[in-house]
Amino acid sequence: MDIFYEILGYVASLVVLVSLLMSSVKRLRWINMFGSMIFAAYGFLIGAIPVAIMNLGIVMINIYYLYQMYTKKDYFSLLPITDTTYFNHFMTFYQDNMKSFMDVEKQYDDSSFVKLFILRNMVPAGVVIGSKKNSDTFEIHIDYVTPAYRDFKVGEFLYEAQKSYFIEQGFKKLVSKPGNDKHQMYLKRMGFIEEKAYFVKKLV
Repeated sequence: MDIFYEILGYVASLVVLVSLLMSSVKRLRWINMFGSMIFAAYGFLIGAIPVAIMNLGIVMINIYYLYQMYTKKDYFSLLPITDTTYFNHFMTFYQDNMKSFMDVEKQYDDSSFVKLFILRNMVPAGVVIGSKKNSDTFEIHIDYVTPAYRDFKVGEFLYEAQKSYFIEQGFKKLVSKPGNDKHQMYLKRMGFIEEKAYFVKKLV
């Protein structure tokens, strides 16, 4: 039985360690809460009551902050990019991470590209760059969300709450190139369907 307790302690330590590797705060809270629950059980089983109580406290703290995250109302807005000074800094800073999800094929200074910051509580949480592919199709070249805001709310705001932004300009569908597996999974969650070389989302 002692070996079981020891393994349980190692598992709890590993889960807590993995939680600290998460860039998403929400994911960190969930995994850390799970690890703390295992640690609390471990503490009770070996008679280390202070360890158990401390980790139960951590579980409660995680529950509190997760509740805040899920019930908090965020303010979202689209900000057209006219002055590219900050935009260029943003693209340079996040370029490597951006390239790990999708192709960053060209420079986007040209005025033919539509460039939008997605603000979340007035903070630039993501950027969208696109262009008119044809009369009824808008092509998304870049759809990037910064690591701290990857809980799908930014994408849901853009593709659902702000769907009218594209429709009012005469577009009936959006297309995006695939990107890596994670980006494709994101596109599918946002309602895009794979069709040949593109992912397509019908707006009307």
